[in-house]
Amino acid sequence: MAFQSTPMDLSVVITTPATGSSAEPRFLTERRVTPTWTVMQLKTKLETMTGVPPSCQRLRLKSPGHQEQWVEGDDSIIGDWGLMRGSELEVHDTRPQATRPNFTDLSSVEKYVLPPSTYEALPNSVLAWKKIQKLGRFDPNAVSPGEAMRSQVLRDINEVERKGIAVNKRAIVLPSSPPHVRRGTIRFVGPVPTIPFPGIESDLLENDSTFPVWVGIELDEPLGKNDGSVGGKSYFICPAKTGVFVKPEKVEVGDWPPLGLDDLDAEMEEI
Repeated sequence: MAFQSTPMDLSVVITTPATGSSAEPRFLTERRVTPTWTVMQLKTKLETMTGVPPSCQRLRLKSPGHQEQWVEGDDSIIGDWGLMRGSELEVHDTRPQATRPNFTDLSSVEKYVLPPSTYEALPNSVLAWKKIQKLGRFDPNAVSPGEAMRSQVLRDINEVERKGIAVNKRAIVLPSSPPHVRRGTIRFVGPVPTIPFPGIESDLLENDSTFPVWVGIELDEPLGKNDGSVGGKSYFICPAKTGVFVKPEKVEVGDWPPLGLDDLDAEMEEI
């Protein structure tokens, strides 16, 4: 009996056609293909990669130095079509767009939500561990969220008075060290109800004066997070990405001149 060598597998790129204005394929991977496989055998293996059923696949072969061609005949041998190292197999889905499953759209997927009562009854949850360790709200010596917020308000007011924090004063945001120094002008000092406080529902409070104090600063550079608005409410006006709200202990008031070109050049040299 004559010896027959085992055909060498070829490294082939598997893609799917680009959609819309994008020139990039939607799917791209590299796999080893045995040249003696039939086209149907190959399609069966491609289904696990592309999600396209074999009966709905149409293969387009792109080989270096050869003209692109459609691979026809499920019983034909894929190696007979000129498959070589570096070839690309583009898998086309012949199904209408409306009948293809959309695996990226999760809007119609029913999501399981664990009932709070069931979670509280679990013996191996984070909540159960906190109960055992007497942490958070399970600490018998812990203050209520209301008491914690009132204490925070008093600390904020004392910090504002001690540091002389006021509107239109110059300040830097701590911590700051060259070349990463955020400086700007104070535009707002007061309660910001749209910034939540842990354990407190803002709708249940009678007035804004019971909320902790925040300092709104318009930065000299676009290193902030907003335009003076937070939670859909505007507290001061400034260009986008130059506004930031920080706690009073993170503010240092002083004679901080606006950044000029000389300062920027010096910072770039340090970088």
